Amino acid sequence: MLSGICFQLFYGLLGSWTAYLISILYVEYRTRKEREKVDFRNHVIQWFEVLDGLLGKYWRNVGLAFNCTFLLFGSVIQLIACASNIYYINDNLDKRTWTYIFGACCATTVFIPSFHNYRIWSFLGLIMTTYTAWYLTIASLLHGQVEGVKHSGPTKMVLYFTGATNILYTFGGHAVTVEIMHAMWKPQKFKAIYLLATLYVLTLTLPSGAAVYWAFGDMLLNHSNAFALFPRSSSRDMAVILMLIHQFITFGFACTPLYFVWEKAIGMHECKSLCKRAAARLPVVIPIWFLAIIFPFFGPINSSVGSLLVSFTVYIIPALAHMFTFKSSAARENAVEQPSKYTGRWVGAYMINTFVVVWVLIVGFGFGGWASMTNFIHQIDTFGLFTKCYQCPPPTLPPPLPHLNATAAPPPLHHPQNHTRTP
Repeated sequence: MLSGICFQLFYGLLGSWTAYLISILYVEYRTRKEREKVDFRNHVIQWFEVLDGLLGKYWRNVGLAFNCTFLLFGSVIQLIACASNIYYINDNLDKRTWTYIFGACCATTVFIPSFHNYRIWSFLGLIMTTYTAWYLTIASLLHGQVEGVKHSGPTKMVLYFTGATNILYTFGGHAVTVEIMHAMWKPQKFKAIYLLATLYVLTLTLPSGAAVYWAFGDMLLNHSNAFALFPRSSSRDMAVILMLIHQFITFGFACTPLYFVWEKAIGMHECKSLCKRAAARLPVVIPIWFLAIIFPFFGPINSSVGSLLVSFTVYIIPALAHMFTFKSSAARENAVEQPSKYTGRWVGAYMINTFVVVWVLIVGFGFGGWASMTNFIHQIDTFGLFTKCYQCPPPTLPPPLPHLNATAAPPPLHHPQNHTRTP
């Protein structure tokens, strides 16, 4: 419990710092380009373009590879989550079939042009997650502890670092930071808004995580989706439905940058026709759909993505990029935004960046990668690829019918009245 709380606070702070770095690099890149009279009115700036403009093509290629792979699997996770959640409302269909259905539903995000169109949806998503988090908290407290509840915690190093890496992934969702900033009228304000958003998220994750663990304990080790542990009720179904809508929105958030990359690759990014752009985007959804069917391991896949992809995409690369962008004294003097005095100016910024790189490389990627891949391979060995219904309860068999002996006729009933009289 203590480790979980500390890791959430720590990674929340670490994630806010790297979001701050990304926002500084974005503003630096955009300011330099606008001085060169570059027009961005019909162009969405992306992270790999920031790296290309500030540090060159090698940084661009590395950033593009990590970013696209993370966003691809981030979209896969949202699709798996949709199928996992809806199953607890309607279990007439297995989770794989629900994945087919929600894959088709999520494909409609190809018609949403940019992040400007997600403003009201992101606000509604905030309300939905708030309801769900407080439902989990209150329902757990009202439910009370299950009989014989155990709180043994992680009994192995694999379990400990799998959980820690899940939290790393949770607070590493700002790989789409640049595209969101580009959709803001005042992108300079993003870093302060992100910090406030992280603090608000902690008011949701800490109470709900602590309450559910208090109520159900070690049962959560075999139930990646906490909804599976709560009795069916209208309030639970409402939480599931709201999370479904939220995950649909999050799928769009994760997939839209991939749409932009694909559009730029095939020369469709500045096309004015919405229908042509939507048709061009469809090939992006197909591999996401396919991967969600192959690896339906909701939970283990989150920690694997966190250790192998988020660690570099969100933490290590931004910290290194900031250090290399401003390594010369001229670059530091001419920086559009100077580091805050509260973080120790340039010396403090470089010290924090070095700590982020070393910590995430050793703990997040090293130990986390080992633990999450060990767990992921265990899930494959246990359930297999393309599993039809991951962590579903076994089907209840109907009571056996009375056995009729077909090989020997039963003896006739003895009725004295039916005896044949002998003369």
